[in-house]
Amino acid sequence: MPKPPPAVATAAASADVIEIERALSRVAYLSSRVRPHDRLMSQAGVSLDRAAVALLRQIADTEPQRPSELANRLAVEASHVTRKVQQLEKSGYVTRVPDPEDGRAQRIQLTPVGRRAIDRIRDASRRGMRAALADWSPQDLQQLAALFHRMVDDFLGYADSDAVITTERPA
Repeated sequence: MPKPPPAVATAAASADVIEIERALSRVAYLSSRVRPHDRLMSQAGVSLDRAAVALLRQIADTEPQRPSELANRLAVEASHVTRKVQQLEKSGYVTRVPDPEDGRAQRIQLTPVGRRAIDRIRDASRRGMRAALADWSPQDLQQLAALFHRMVDDFLGYADSDAVITTERPA
């Protein structure tokens, strides 16, 4: 019989947790809007949709991966990645290479064109971020970066656990 996942008891969310969740929702909303994406693509001199950029960023951050691994990392269906890889391959941004662990499988890697495109996108994105945070002190920026990385690591650790959220009820 399988063991039930551990329960994570939660009391009412603190005001800080509520504000963090609100801020993250705002960031997610702002980052998914079309106009900022189009502006970023214009500044980078690249014409790619948001899904293609997310896929190229993931490929650039890792060794060549199988499409199924990319889908898992991006939390999308493998068929979405397969279609997007085909489009990016036709445009010259990615190529397929043999998987050294399994000769029947293939991994996806950036081409030099893909590497230049993602470098331009990241450069334009960083310029925009520098401009938006220009009034922040170096210490504040360092603290924000550290806390963001810590939060993401904790989110990933929680997502990989078998924890189930339950609500404590007063006795």
